[in-house]
Amino acid sequence: MRKTVRTDAAPTPSGPYSQAVIAGDFIYVAGQGPKDPQSGKMIVDSVQAETRQVLKNIQTILEAAGATMADVVKCNVYLASRHDFGAMNEVYAEFFPSEPPARTTVEAHPPAVIRVEIDCVAYKPGLAG
Repeated sequence: MRKTVRTDAAPTPSGPYSQAVIAGDFIYVAGQGPKDPQSGKMIVDSVQAETRQVLKNIQTILEAAGATMADVVKCNVYLASRHDFGAMNEVYAEFFPSEPPARTTVEAHPPAVIRVEIDCVAYKPGLAG
């Protein structure tokens, strides 16, 4: 089974991709930036504020797919500067307080002026029906 996930409570994709795709019992969430879905504006006040908005967007998409942050098994974090690792990590830990998912963090050049982009994979047994 393959199904796309779409919710107005998260930012609308800016290109030809889905917010997430459910494939079997897995949910693949596309890379999310710090865009506030209500205002349509990027939250670029600080790395902490960006990370919090990114993870809220992921959380909202997962909820629309029938999952939670506790179902996340893998995250990829893309930082514009490796110097932001500690600040990002502080907020990241708030969303994954125990048994965090596997994670890769790399220095990259996310689009526009953002400093943080995160994608993830969640596993939800029974999701496929």
